[in-house]
This record gives sequence, structure tokens and C-alpha cells, in this order.
Amino acid sequence: MSNILELQHVSKKFDNDLVLDDLCLEVKENTFMTLLGPSGCGKTTTLRIIGGFTTPDQGRVLFEGKDITNLPPNKRQLNTVFQKYALFPHMTVGENIAFGLKISGKSDEYIRDKIKYALKLVNLDGYEHARVTQMSGGQQQRIAIARAIVNEPKVLLLDEPLSALDLKLRQNMQRELVKIKRELGITFVFVTHDQEEALSMSDTVVVMNQGWIQQIGTPENVYNEPENAFVADFIGDSNIIDGIMVRDKLVHLLGKDIPCINTGFGENVPVDVQIRPEDIQICAPEEGQFTGRIKQVVFKGTVYDITIEAGGFEWLVQTITGHEQGKEVGIKLAASNIQIMAKPESEDEEAVSDE
Repeated sequence: MSNILELQHVSKKFDNDLVLDDLCLEVKENTFMTLLGPSGCGKTTTLRIIGGFTTPDQGRVLFEGKDITNLPPNKRQLNTVFQKYALFPHMTVGENIAFGLKISGKSDEYIRDKIKYALKLVNLDGYEHARVTQMSGGQQQRIAIARAIVNEPKVLLLDEPLSALDLKLRQNMQRELVKIKRELGITFVFVTHDQEEALSMSDTVVVMNQGWIQQIGTPENVYNEPENAFVADFIGDSNIIDGIMVRDKLVHLLGKDIPCINTGFGENVPVDVQIRPEDIQICAPEEGQFTGRIKQVVFKGTVYDITIEAGGFEWLVQTITGHEQGKEVGIKLAASNIQIMAKPESEDEEAVSDE
């Protein structure tokens, strides 16, 4: 699969604040790529540079191998759906969708056909004569998408378009976007700070922090095999503990040697140890590697969040079974559920968002 987009050594400052620092990124054709990270990490700036709304201070943007760094947005074969949909309130739904086509000089018949096709694709059949101001937030979001796709872009850029929607509508729109992307066969570049949104929709997730790319991979890869503590902590819940890699497949953790499956870190090397809350088994005190007491139990609807103080560390455990607060329990860790990560080499890798 070839690259449709490529960012080469892109840097950008705003008022001497370095927002992107020598960023390199390849976007494969017909993929759903999500730029994920906390506020201020550079993801929206990256999208705006791809779209032509912001010019990088250094570096190049390539589209199908051609340099488009200084090409204006209307000359690029891509369209953008913004967080604020920027619909025209004095126009009907159909007139909003047709706006770009009329500027391009398309015939009335062509425009009518395109409006019907786009509305059907976003499940808004028959709404072409409705006023935009009469539509709900979710419907307006779909109108913005329809307006973008009628221009037949090769790449669709989406800047947190679901953030203003309520949870159920947002989940419905996530499924709609994946379906639209599949039916159109175009490339999506999606920006969000919502980890669940990124994991559920994407082929590829790009985790960003402080202008740097921390990790690129499939949703499964970045969740199950984070490359550093920032990624581990930002993608879902994690227990991250200082450890010493004694040797291959053995880590010293909270005063005990614990088997793991990781290799290649060397001997007696400081490491970060990550264990997901759902991968921890609560057992009888005598059966666990660590013994502790339950400090807090919080019911979250589908799981319980249980805080256990054991080995001088407060563990977060997620289970479908409730437990009694104050109860003494054991913690059992399977070697395959322990993820070893190299200690960060810079402050950028250490910085974890409060979001």
C-alpha cells in the first residue's frame, strides 16, 4: 500500500512556542489514521498543515509524491470537517452541501445527483430543503461530512468533529464514519483526544505529546505494547511501577522477583513496568505474589474499579465481580500480562496529560 500523504521533518512555532518538532509521518492510502494526544500536543496543527490552513516553518508536505507545502487549501485534493461545522445558517441543507460544487461550476443536474447521493450516505434522505438551524447537532455534523465528500476528496481531514455530541450520539457517529470511510474507499485523517474513540475507529493510531510522535501502530499494538510510560498511561488505565530487569524474563518489582516474557533489556537495568487493571487477578491472600487490602470499590456500570494497597503501591484493578472494601486479598500476575518498557530518555516521553 502506497503513501498518499507524507510529512517530512515538519516543525512549527507559535510565538516562540515549539508546537511541532521535526515531525515525520506517512499516511497510507485508504486507511483510517487517528492523531491522538492531549490538548497542546500538536495534533490539530498537524492536521491544519496537511489541509493547507497553516504553513510549516520547516519541512515539506507531500501528496502522492508531489510537494504541496505552499499550495492553498482549495487547490488540494482533500477536504476538512472542523470541530465547529461552519455551516451557513441562512442556507438549506442542500444549499450547504452544494456550496463547493457551485463554486467549481458543476451543472445543476450533477449537483442534484450529488446532494441526493451524499444525503443517502449520511442517512439524511429527504432533508435537502430543511433549514440547517432546524437540525440537531448530530445531523449538522453529518451535513458537514456530506458537504466534504461531494467534492470527492482523496483524503478527508476531521478535526474532533464528534466532541460536542452526547455519548450515545457520538458512538453512533463513530460507527457511521467507519461505514462511510469503507463505502467511499478514501483516506481519513482524524484528530481526537478521546482514547476510546481512537481505538474503536482507526486502522492506525499516532500518539502525540509535546510536538513529538510517541508511537505509531494499530489500536491493539499501542494498547497492548506501549513503547513508553506516556503511551501506557494515556491509552486507557494502567499501573506503571518502577522495576529492575534482573535478566531476560525476570523483573524485580516492589521487592520481589516476578516472571515476565520480555527479553533484550539487559541485566539489572531500571525499567518501567506496566500492568493493565483488567489483567490483574484478585485471589486469596496466600495465592498471590502480593498481599494487600482493598481501599476503594467503585461500580462503573460494566466493571468495578477496585483500589488495592499492596507492596507499597496502590493498584487499580478492574473486574466484573464486586469485592468488599477493607478485605485482605492477594494479587496474582501472569507473566504474559506484564509489559516491560525502557525508561524515558527525555522529559517529552515522561510528560503525562492530566486529561
